[in-house]
Amino acid sequence: MPPERDTEREKRAAAEASALLVEDGMTVGLGTGSTVAFLLAPLAARGLSIRCVATSPATERAARELGLRVESFDDLDRLDIAIDGADQVAADGWLVKGGGGAHVREKIVAAAADRFVVIVDSGKPVAKLSPPVSLELSSFGLPSTLRALADVELRDAPPSPDGGVIADYLAPFTAPEALAARLAAAPGVVGHGLFPPEMVGEVLVGRGSEAQALELTG
Repeated sequence: MPPERDTEREKRAAAEASALLVEDGMTVGLGTGSTVAFLLAPLAARGLSIRCVATSPATERAARELGLRVESFDDLDRLDIAIDGADQVAADGWLVKGGGGAHVREKIVAAAADRFVVIVDSGKPVAKLSPPVSLELSSFGLPSTLRALADVELRDAPPSPDGGVIADYLAPFTAPEALAARLAAAPGVVGHGLFPPEMVGEVLVGRGSEAQALELTG
């Protein structure tokens, strides 16, 4: 039998490698989730003069406690780099994100960055994407939105950082482009957790105690 993966060690390896990509004077987008949690300490330890934007209150609190300068995104219109995790990474670069319920903010931050770096453990790359796909829904008219979408289940989770209802799309799909377009066009859907390849700069995968760049086919 193959040795059991040490997921925490792999997350740490990918996160520490991504911290080395940040340079003095940069504006930095900080994602949300268990892998990003391993990024904050090594980033703070470098003692750089950087300005950060956090995608969730949890990340903001943790970053501030470590001495990182976190600002409102209202004060910045672009970022040099954004670093975040993912729930699934397809070979062509499509991502599923949103396990932490902050995918709308995460997508805004990733889109504003000149370079979006995804950090994951070795269990996250997949041959093809599969459900669930995270959704943020408006609470206004929620029953109508759920009826129109179908195959959606509300998640037993706190609201998003902006007060949206967190849910998951559960139906199988083969074309993420088509599903992304359908979800984006649905009234009541604030945002979805499908991230397109053109948004992704690179993917760092923790394997054992090392981080490797994932070669994307897209």
